[in-house]
Amino acid sequence: MIAYDAEYYRPTTFEEAIELFHTLNKDGKKPMYFSGGTEIITLDRTNRIIPGAIIDIKSIRECHVADIDKDEIRLGAALSLTKVNKTGFFPLLNQTISQIADHTARNKITLGGNICGNIPYREAVLPFLLTNSKAVIASKSEVKEHPFESLFNNDHRLNTELLLQVKVSRSEVELPFVSIKKRRQWGVGYPLITAAAVMKNNRLKIAFSGLCNFPFHDAKIDKIMNDGSLSKEGKAKEIVNSTPAPVLDDVHGSAEYREFVLGNLLEEIEGAFKGASL
Repeated sequence: MIAYDAEYYRPTTFEEAIELFHTLNKDGKKPMYFSGGTEIITLDRTNRIIPGAIIDIKSIRECHVADIDKDEIRLGAALSLTKVNKTGFFPLLNQTISQIADHTARNKITLGGNICGNIPYREAVLPFLLTNSKAVIASKSEVKEHPFESLFNNDHRLNTELLLQVKVSRSEVELPFVSIKKRRQWGVGYPLITAAAVMKNNRLKIAFSGLCNFPFHDAKIDKIMNDGSLSKEGKAKEIVNSTPAPVLDDVHGSAEYREFVLGNLLEEIEGAFKGASL
């Protein structure tokens, strides 16, 4: 529960939600969009976020889309991870999000909440970074599709805007893939490192969560992964030297331990793709 007074709004259209956000922000209320609410409740306990107003997007129709439109899959931001998984539309996404938290939490955590959240792992981002996906963003002036990677690679770049949906080509979701999450000891909980990878045009593309303080995909690291002259240890060392920020060092694992885990993780990923080509 939230242990302080906050104004609560539940608009039925995205236009109303965005207008509310701007009005409340102008009044100094520090509004936040809300759907599952798990992160707001978690971070509120440590005073890391204290919104004065909450805008619940669960009644916005566009945020609940889950369908295939021509050659594109569309997934709404207010869908719970459990509902996303049940669609079966995007196998790499399903494998990645099925490792987030536990089943009870996944019934609450939403796709948009995980993508736009303040907790650094945001593992649902990884499959979309690898598949030329598009984010459907509503602002005060327009609804526009943006390349997903331009907004959500490294730190996300939304301020007053609202994520409505994510779109991905059907051909992209059919690529060979693997998603592996490494934890320190528990079967659930925050990861040391999560990696998702796809094989496209006989080359690996890989994205990481937990290696830095944000999820990321970097073409330089793809090049390292596809360098057959490098050993497992050599690739791990080159990747650590090429990350867009320092390797994460926190209560879940030191930077040195994450580097050790990374080497074993790369070996598992390469092993999963042996014989695969596309």
